[in-house]
Amino acid sequence: MRYGGNTTCVEVRCGKDIVILDAGTGLRQLGQSLLKEFKRGSLNLSLLLSHTHWDHIQGLPFFAPIYEARCRLRILGCAGARKSIVAALTGQMESTYFPVPFSKLPSNIDIEELSDFNFAIGSLLVSAQRANHPGITVGYRLFAPDGIIVFFPDTEPRQGGEDRELLDFIRDADVLILDSQYDRAEYQRHKGWGHGCVDDSVSLALRAGVKKLVLFHHDPDHDDKKIEAMVEYARHLVTRAKRKMKVVAAREGTLIKLGVK
Repeated sequence: MRYGGNTTCVEVRCGKDIVILDAGTGLRQLGQSLLKEFKRGSLNLSLLLSHTHWDHIQGLPFFAPIYEARCRLRILGCAGARKSIVAALTGQMESTYFPVPFSKLPSNIDIEELSDFNFAIGSLLVSAQRANHPGITVGYRLFAPDGIIVFFPDTEPRQGGEDRELLDFIRDADVLILDSQYDRAEYQRHKGWGHGCVDDSVSLALRAGVKKLVLFHHDPDHDDKKIEAMVEYARHLVTRAKRKMKVVAAREGTLIKLGVK
C-alpha cells in the first residue's frame, strides 16, 4: 500500500528530454500525467527497455499518449531470446489479448533494436550492458549534466557477488536503481533465478562509490513492513562499513533530483 504494486517504470527528465525506463504497468499512470502536463502540445518521448519479459512491457497498451497523433515515441532495446522486440511489443496487442492492434495506433512509434551499446538521447549519453538474467536483458547507465543514473532492474550478480563487470558499470553513480528482490535467506533458495539480494546490492554499491542506492524490483510477496525492514538492514550494513551512502526503497511517486543533497 505504501510502496505501490505496479511493475517497472521509471521516468527521467533532463532538460526537454523525457526518457522512460521500462514499460511496466506503472506506464499507465505516467501516461495520464504526461497528457495532463502537456495538454495539446507535442510530446516527444524515448523508452529504453531492459528486456521483454511481460512485467517490463505490459504497460505499453495502456499508455495513453500512444493513442494521440501528437505523440512521438522512440523505443530502444534488445531482441528477446526468441522474438524480435517488434514481435514482442506488437504480439501482446493482438486481438487475442487486446482490442486495439498496434498497427492502428495514431501516434508515431519507432522501434529500434540496439546495435550499439553506446548512444545519445538528446543531452543524455547512454551506455547499456548485459545483465545476468534469463533471456536477453540489459541495464542502462545515463550520463546527465547533473550526474549519473544507473538502472539495473533485473540482474543477479555473478561469481557470488563478485561481479567485476557490474561493479565497473555502476561505478561512481549518483543514483543506482538495482535489483534487490531478496533478503539473504530468500536468495539462498532462489540462486540462478536472475534476481539479486540486498546484501550483494549494498556490497557492490559501496565498493563502486555509489552515492544513493535504490532497492528495486520488490518481491510480490513482500509487504510494506518487509520492504522497510530490508531498507533498515541495508542502512545498517552501510553504517557498519563506516560509509555514508544513502539507501532507499523504490516507491511510486518518489522524485529524486540530481545535484541536490
